[in-house]
Amino acid sequence: MVLETFPVGPLACNCTILGDEEAHEAIVIDPGDEVGRIHRRLTELGLKLKQILVTHAHIDHVGGALKLKRLTGAPIFLNERDLPLLKMMQMQAAWLGLTTPETAPPDETLAEGQLVGLARFPAQVLHTPGHTQGSICLHFAPLKLLVAGDTLFAGSIGRTDLPGGDFDQIIDSIHSRLLALSDNTQVLPGHGPTTTIGEERAHNPFLQTLRR
Repeated sequence: MVLETFPVGPLACNCTILGDEEAHEAIVIDPGDEVGRIHRRLTELGLKLKQILVTHAHIDHVGGALKLKRLTGAPIFLNERDLPLLKMMQMQAAWLGLTTPETAPPDETLAEGQLVGLARFPAQVLHTPGHTQGSICLHFAPLKLLVAGDTLFAGSIGRTDLPGGDFDQIIDSIHSRLLALSDNTQVLPGHGPTTTIGEERAHNPFLQTLRR
């Protein structure tokens, strides 16, 4: 198995390549920027890209998806409830002083309970609204791995003051969906260092003050 996570773009979004070296296939999660770098790495690893999975439609996570699709032919998956944010890309870019990336509607949605990923390394989609209405996390149960997007960070949670954000909703999503996972589940957040469900259950201040 190949599992590589590295920050891309000015907001250092964590982009993840997960590959099956036996099948020579891969998925990429959140190709927000630096698509040339992502594509070169796939080529170096000898992996054919099968899916582009986007945890939510903020510019730093989705900005490079269409360019990567054009380079590889891989379909883009995004929860349909984030389509309004996709249509706001010019506004998102203006907030950050960035050039507006070209985007297009996804080829497929990422719906609650859906299985995506690779045959040997499947992931279940967990719909976790709150950071955005279409935010999702990807639970690779056999790997004890959660790719959390911007729902849960090490010691923090995703901001909820942007369009589509809802503080009570993200807290409910984390408590009902993510804290149901085992403590030894590794968490790859959308930004910053990795953590575990157990660490966040015990020490994340947002989850301590609102423990249910």
